[in-house]
Amino acid sequence: MKEYYFQMDQLSVGYNGRPLIKDINIGITQGEIVTLIGPNGAGKSTILKSITRQLALIGGNVTFAEKSLSDYSYKDLSCKMAVVLTQRLHPELMTCHDVVATGRYPYTGRLGVLSPEDEAIVDESMRAVHAQDIGSRDFNAISDGQRQRVLLARAICQQPDIIILDEPTSFLDVRHKLELLAILRNMAKEKGITVIMSLHEIDLAMKISDKIVCVKGDHIFRYGDPEEIFEEQMLRDLYEIDNGFFDPRYGSIELPAPTGEPKTLVLSSSGSGIPVYRRLQKKNEAFVAGILYTNDVDYQLARLLAAEVITEEPFQPIKEETYEKALALLKKCNRVIDAGFTTGPINQPMLRLVEAAKQAGIYEKA
Repeated sequence: MKEYYFQMDQLSVGYNGRPLIKDINIGITQGEIVTLIGPNGAGKSTILKSITRQLALIGGNVTFAEKSLSDYSYKDLSCKMAVVLTQRLHPELMTCHDVVATGRYPYTGRLGVLSPEDEAIVDESMRAVHAQDIGSRDFNAISDGQRQRVLLARAICQQPDIIILDEPTSFLDVRHKLELLAILRNMAKEKGITVIMSLHEIDLAMKISDKIVCVKGDHIFRYGDPEEIFEEQMLRDLYEIDNGFFDPRYGSIELPAPTGEPKTLVLSSSGSGIPVYRRLQKKNEAFVAGILYTNDVDYQLARLLAAEVITEEPFQPIKEETYEKALALLKKCNRVIDAGFTTGPINQPMLRLVEAAKQAGIYEKA
């Protein structure tokens, strides 16, 4: 049986003795990044609050470092586990440096006096999140994004074995989202710190996580490697998506395909069609695309946004029947947009489509 550093065994979590999610069985090895995803209100925060003793467990057990969570004193627990949850802190008359310094309190005496070594750890933690320039500022007078970085610095300052975060990227701009996740990745992979967090940005979750926990209903919906979880139909079921797509190949969220009868044919290859597809989508103009090889980057988006895609097998000459199908669609259109494509011996019929469009007076160069 595999030994796990952190384990939830038959765990039930909820409020007032009533379980919201039952039978949670998840094992995490040291240094892994595990991310909870799922719709709003599914119970992600409830799980995180339960495994940090913010909420009483309703059933089951949590162990880490071969010891039950309930057996840790609060002081010992705070030396091993750092927590960054979504509650807003409003400390009075505290600078950002002061807030970060509270991360050293589990290691100080009753008076909470920091040693020079403690102060050095505080400064290092603030540098790690690029917050050293706001150390002297009032914590209540900084932006939400800056607060998030300060709270992460406080967690780092605890020098924990495990860090638990609830939606840590919620108030951050793109640059600082990436910075924060890079910091967490380095903590996990270079220092062996176990990271458990919830994220709404499933594209980021896919890119950073070692394991994904899908939370929906009264049981864990799915648990496994990102490669197993980020499958189009699984995510559609998890979030009940009926108004768009999540493309797991590129980690992108796509709006619904344009509606109506397509009157535009887009000819492209090697990514040249993507900006045209998006332009037509914004205008809600239905279109068809082709002739695309199924390993072409254009095909991956066209299959989601186009009303129809005329395809050919990779590395094979375009068959006459494929050309005839494309020509039949062309004749139903009132515009053919040439987004640019490379021609060679196997895709000469593309040039015939261009010529047919020119003869019909519907050719347009993108």
